[in-house]
Amino acid sequence: MPDTTSKQETSSVALNHFVFWPPFLLLLVAVVLNFVSPDTVDEEGNAVQGAFSTIIDGTNDWILDHFSWLFSLCAFLALCLCIWICFSKFGKVRIGGSKAEPLMSMWNWFSITICTTIAIGILFWSTAEPITHYTDLPANIAPPNTPQAATFALSTMYLHWSFTPYALYCVASLMFAFAYYNMKKPFSLGSTITPLVGNWATGKGGNVIDAVCLYSLVAGMAAALGSGILMLGGGLADIAGIPSNATTWACIAIAIVGTFIVSSATGLMNGIRILSDINTKLLMLLAVVALFCGPTIWILTQSGQSLVDYVVHFVPRNAQFFPEEWGKSWTVFYWAVWLAWAPITACFLGRISYGRTVREFMLINFIFPSLFAIAWMSIFSGTALHQEINGAELYQVMKEGGEEAVSYAVFKKFPFSTAVIIFYMVSAFVCFVTSSDSNMSAMASISSTGISPENPEGNQWLKIVWGAAVGTVAWVMISYTGGTDGIKILSNLGGFPAAMLELLIIGALVRVVLFHEQLSVVD
Repeated sequence: MPDTTSKQETSSVALNHFVFWPPFLLLLVAVVLNFVSPDTVDEEGNAVQGAFSTIIDGTNDWILDHFSWLFSLCAFLALCLCIWICFSKFGKVRIGGSKAEPLMSMWNWFSITICTTIAIGILFWSTAEPITHYTDLPANIAPPNTPQAATFALSTMYLHWSFTPYALYCVASLMFAFAYYNMKKPFSLGSTITPLVGNWATGKGGNVIDAVCLYSLVAGMAAALGSGILMLGGGLADIAGIPSNATTWACIAIAIVGTFIVSSATGLMNGIRILSDINTKLLMLLAVVALFCGPTIWILTQSGQSLVDYVVHFVPRNAQFFPEEWGKSWTVFYWAVWLAWAPITACFLGRISYGRTVREFMLINFIFPSLFAIAWMSIFSGTALHQEINGAELYQVMKEGGEEAVSYAVFKKFPFSTAVIIFYMVSAFVCFVTSSDSNMSAMASISSTGISPENPEGNQWLKIVWGAAVGTVAWVMISYTGGTDGIKILSNLGGFPAAMLELLIIGALVRVVLFHEQLSVVD
């Protein structure tokens, strides 16, 4: 059994220059270009795009116009494959071999999975996104501001945040786990496609794959951290009157990165296990409070109607190979985001699955997190929709204060609203630290050589470098370039090569499901 808690033998671990430097330098170039040529406003008050926004917006639009089918195909095939695996004989296979012992309890495993994947997203978007779907919806889908729009909005939250995104994570994670532990392949994303293309993918080809996917995750983490800094800054301004400005944002960024470094220094399995356990319990308690302080009966009724709508339209909405403009802007855009994050995240999720059967893997990484997301969206998205329907004007709040302002406006309607907001902010903070801890570990390992099950961690200094880089980029983006949209789209662009990789991973995993006994080198 690999020892992930003992002191590392770091002497054999070294920096992989080919994987580390290209994404690191490209990210800095992108930020400098955005800083040198930012978006501006002309004398008449019209927005004028800088060179950075012009280039990436044009590229993003071109990809969505020509390759929406690719993102939708990946999502649909990954979903079908996960359903098949849940009922296949492959479910009995143990990751690491028949004698492999699990690294942690099922609860710890589940809580780490939740906090590593979409916990940040559901905190930030669970109130703002459904309001947008309810009020700003094409009439051919549903008339805006109607009961039909409310049902569609909540059903769409289930689509965007539950089984489909977790299928994208799950396929890549399971394939990585089997390749790394059962096929004894290197700690590289190229290992995930070796059942199809052979060992070429673990050499120079693997370095290219690792570098591209690393860049996508770094850009995405900077965007997520920037959004989180704005969210926490808005909360401090709301409850304490502290100005939400560059100085405050810098303090928040330092606090998040500093806490992550302390957690990481305690050893990954110790720090993240403690943080994720605390955070998942905080999330569950927050959901219970919101359910009983909000319109409980309306939430249960509306979520029931929306679940029926979700099930009825499950196949056509997951198979939008040629979507309309709304589908490109929302659903396909989300698939690109999940795909950009999935490969590197898969390295961590696959690594901690040692000693578990494939069926247990599917429960913890596909079924249970999806059900958790559906319950969360039912409560928080349902509460936000109910308030909007009853005159809270949350859409106007979002227009004036940004998406981060919506959650605080919703919580102000609760009894003991100040305590709930503080509780929410603490949970958000721990979410960011936990997610950073796991992703920085994967990033440090991917950009290193000499990683093995017996020596699974990259050097501590490399985690600190990535953490400081992501924190600095996020702060610069929100302080000097007007927001995180540019860097967020950079992450989305990473979904394009990640989609091609995901298709290969899907093919590789199909082959593994059919021929795992011949492919595995462990008993």
